[in-house]
Amino acid sequence: MAYVPGVALLAALVVGCSAGADGNANGADSKAGSPTLSPAPPGKYLTLPAPCRAVPRSTLKDLLPGAAELPGDQQDKVFRGSAAVTYDTDRKVGCSWKSDAPSATRSLSIDFERVVSYDPAVSDDDRADTVYAKKEKAAGLSSSATPGPPEEKDKKGKESEESGKAKDPADADATGSADPSPSGSSSESGQDTDGTPGSSSSPEEALPSRILDNLGDAAFLQDLPKREGSTAQHHTVSVVFRTSNVVVTVRYAEQPALITQVPDGRELQEKAQALARKLAEALSE
Repeated sequence: MAYVPGVALLAALVVGCSAGADGNANGADSKAGSPTLSPAPPGKYLTLPAPCRAVPRSTLKDLLPGAAELPGDQQDKVFRGSAAVTYDTDRKVGCSWKSDAPSATRSLSIDFERVVSYDPAVSDDDRADTVYAKKEKAAGLSSSATPGPPEEKDKKGKESEESGKAKDPADADATGSADPSPSGSSSESGQDTDGTPGSSSSPEEALPSRILDNLGDAAFLQDLPKREGSTAQHHTVSVVFRTSNVVVTVRYAEQPALITQVPDGRELQEKAQALARKLAEALSE
C-alpha cells in the first residue's frame, strides 16, 4: 500500500470538498437567478377547414342566383369553387365562387387565416387579435381606439372610411345617391326602375361600415358601394371576424348587367353576415 503523508492527504480532501461546494453553489445560484417563464397558451385551432367545402351548396344557390339554372357540369363547376393559391395550407386557405346571371354577376370569397405566435410571452389569440385589429383599422373602424392619421391608411382604408362616415340617412343620401327621394316614390312610379328585384333599392338603404356584435370574439362589416365617378354599379361587402386564433374574411359582391341597375346593399350585407355566422358556428363545433 502506498504511503500518503497526513498533511498531503488533508490538503487533497480540502481541495476536493471546496471544488464540490463551489460547483453546487454555482449551480444553485444559476438556477435561482434565472426567471421561470410559462409559455403562453396555444390557440384553440390547430388546423383549418377545407374552404371550398365550407359553404353548403344550398347556401351557394342562394348567394349565387342563376347558377342553379346552369347545365349539370357547369353548375358543378360553379359550386365547386376555386381554391386560393397559398404556400402554407396549415396557416391560410381560401376559396372563391362566381356566377353570371342575365341580370347581374355575383361573386363570393372566403379566407381563413390561422395565426401562430412564435413569441412564448404572447399567446396565439393575442397575436390573432393584433392581426384582426390591423384589418379593422384599415377599414376605417376601431372598437378601442381612434383611427390613425390618413397618411397611415392604405387606399382601400381611405375609401372604406369615407363610406363608414355615414351615421344618418342624410349623410348616406349625400354620399350614396343622387336621388334623395324615398324608395317608395320610385317604386310607385315604376318608370324610374328596371323592374328587376332589388333594382329599386338605393345605396342609402344599406347601413354603413361598422363594428358587429355577437359574431366570434370580434367582428366588423365593411361596405364599399361604387366608387365616385365610376359608371359601374359594383358593390362589395366584407365581413371580417376573429374566433380564438383564426381570422375569417367573407367578401360578397354584385355587378349588375346594366349601369341603370343599383345593387341592393342591404341584401348583400344581410347575406354576407348570415354566411359569416354559419362559418363561425361551424368552426366552434
